[in-house]
Order: sequence, then C-alpha cells, then structure tokens
Amino acid sequence: MSTSGTNVTWSRDRIPRFGVILIAAAGFLLPLAPALHAQVARDNVVLIVLDGLRWEEVFRGADSTLLNREHGGIDDTAAIRAEFWRPAVEERRRALMPFLWDSVAATGVLIGDGDAGESVRATNGLNFSYPGYNEMIAGVADSRIDSNEHPANPNLTVFDWLNRRPGFEGRVAVFGTWDAFPRIFNSEQAGLAVHAAWPDPYLPADTGVDVIVNRLARTTTRIWDDLAYDSFMQLAVRAHVVAAKPNVLFVGYGETDVWAHDGEYGKLLRSARQTDAFIAELWSLMQGMPEYRGRTTLIITTDHGRGSGLRQWRDHGKDVAGADRIWIAAIGPRVRRPHQPGAGISVTQSQIAATVAAAVGEDFRSAVPAAAAAISGIGDR
Repeated sequence: MSTSGTNVTWSRDRIPRFGVILIAAAGFLLPLAPALHAQVARDNVVLIVLDGLRWEEVFRGADSTLLNREHGGIDDTAAIRAEFWRPAVEERRRALMPFLWDSVAATGVLIGDGDAGESVRATNGLNFSYPGYNEMIAGVADSRIDSNEHPANPNLTVFDWLNRRPGFEGRVAVFGTWDAFPRIFNSEQAGLAVHAAWPDPYLPADTGVDVIVNRLARTTTRIWDDLAYDSFMQLAVRAHVVAAKPNVLFVGYGETDVWAHDGEYGKLLRSARQTDAFIAELWSLMQGMPEYRGRTTLIITTDHGRGSGLRQWRDHGKDVAGADRIWIAAIGPRVRRPHQPGAGISVTQSQIAATVAAAVGEDFRSAVPAAAAAISGIGDR
C-alpha cells in the first residue's frame, strides 16, 4: 500500500428499514444496521487481511538472517531473538502466530507453504495492494486497476453483492486501517459503510471509555497519515460486532506491510504477533455470542507477497520475484478438510470472493460468471 498522505474518505450506509444508528463503544461512527426486528439465524463470514505478510514468516517464523541491525533494522537484537527465535521451525512459527497455528491450522485449513509444494498465488500480475484487494473481493483480476491511487473500483465486489441479497441488506460491514478502502469497496455506489484510516468521532461519546479513545485517536502522533494503527481499529471492530452483529465482515490490518517497507523487521514481527492476537480476540468474542457460535467462517489471507533475501523482503510489485505468492487460512463449520501440508494444493487469490459468498450459502458466480470458483473445503458444503 502507499504511505503518502491523502484525505480520508467516509461513506455512510443507507439506513435499512427499521434501522437505528448504533455507536461504537470506541466512539467511532459505526455503520447503520437493523436492530428493531427479530434477526433470522444466518451463517456468517469474516474475511481478514494482514497486508503484505509473507508466506515465509507464516510458515517458517522469524528469519534468522534478518534478526540484526544491518538487514533487519533491529536495535535490540537480543530482545527480538528472545521473543521470536526458536531452533525448530514449528516452534518459531507458533511463537510468531500462536492462534493461527494452534487453533486455525489445527482444526481448519492453512495453505500456501512453499516449502511443502503448496501454491497460493495472486493472478493480477502487479502484486501490490489495490490490484490484490480487487482480485480477492471481485473474484477476477482487472488490468485497469494499476495503481493504489486508482479511483472507485469499477467491479462488483462480493461485499456489495451480498449487501443487496435478501436477508443481508445492511448486514455487511467493512473495517480497514488504510484510507484507500472506500475506493476499493466503491463504498459510495455500493452503499457500504466503510470505517477507514482515521475517522473522526462524528457523534458524541456515551461513556468515559469513548471519551478517552476518541481523544487518543485525535491526539496521538501519527506515523502514517493514510494508515491508522491496528489497535485503534480493533476497538471499533469489537464494538460493531457486539452492537450490530453483522453477517458479513471485512477487517483489514495494515501495519505488517508498512513496517516491512520501512525495513523494521522487529516491528514487523511484533505487529504480526499482535494481529494474530487481535484475530484470536475477535474469534473468541464471536464464539461467545449465540448469533455467531457454530455459524461463522473465518477466512484469513494477505493481499500480496514480498521478495526474499536480505533486501527484497521489504518490497513487492510486478518486478519482485515471489511477490505473487500468498497464503490462505480458514476455520469454521464449513471448513471440512484439516491442514495437510503439500498434497498438491493450488489455489488463487481470485477464488476468495466466491469462497466468502459460499460461506454464507450464496453463489457469487451467479452474478459474476467470470469470477473464480470457491475454494474446495472452505465455503462449499
């Protein structure tokens, strides 16, 4: 993603019938959702993206060649090595992402291990954020989208389509730390409420916690103008899940990408571990709610890969070897196949859109025949 400063764009959701305005406990303006009529029990799906997190870290854990100041930008190498270095690869990757390995991989699916011969690839040929996000939510790569500054997405996304399906109207939400998400999801045309980057607290806070969080969001020094901290967004996501109970949710965490671009390997590792904890927290929250328990599929992935080696790990793009290689994980009632390393697995980023729809019993390809098929064993029955 780009880290140049741009203005944050917000789009308010259309007010659905019998809808009310719900305010997050974090004090951010929340999407509008129906709350006055009895909710029909439906399946749910959450698509979570860790921007630019390599398959190498996911499956191998910390890279020993980068645990230093020269190549990894690490000042306190002893502290980072104590946190993340383990002799065995199985221990290293669990030290980095314990929830992904102890819960998701153990009972669901985690694919993309290049060392085991698995292939999960982006097909857009550009291997950076906007083309990758479009491919995963529209189901097909689009050569017109060749810049992170591209205007509103011209393609129908699975989130837009589901938001118009019977029973899902107004029950789709998008949260992301990057200010490009309103364009990527074409929020104005789609009628999706998108919580992106640094939204102001538009409505008065209701509690002391709201006041504190609102003040922190306004006054904390920002490292990136176009990217909010994952920790602030996590509060808004939690609050929206509790208050609005969406059936379809997108959550985009961004710090893993920018720390890599900045050459800060230690911060990248800590960010990946914290994001893993955020995902575990969200999963635990949802499993404690009757609307979600036993009816929710969690899909976790990344928008692009990165290069390898002492310098190329920082970069991605069409000229960076290996930047098309990504990974996908899933857990939930429709995830049938346990993790089996290798097994000739080959899937593409473009299959994610149909997989999201299939997880809630819908067929996205009926609307977009060009979209790739759902990933077998994740969304289909």
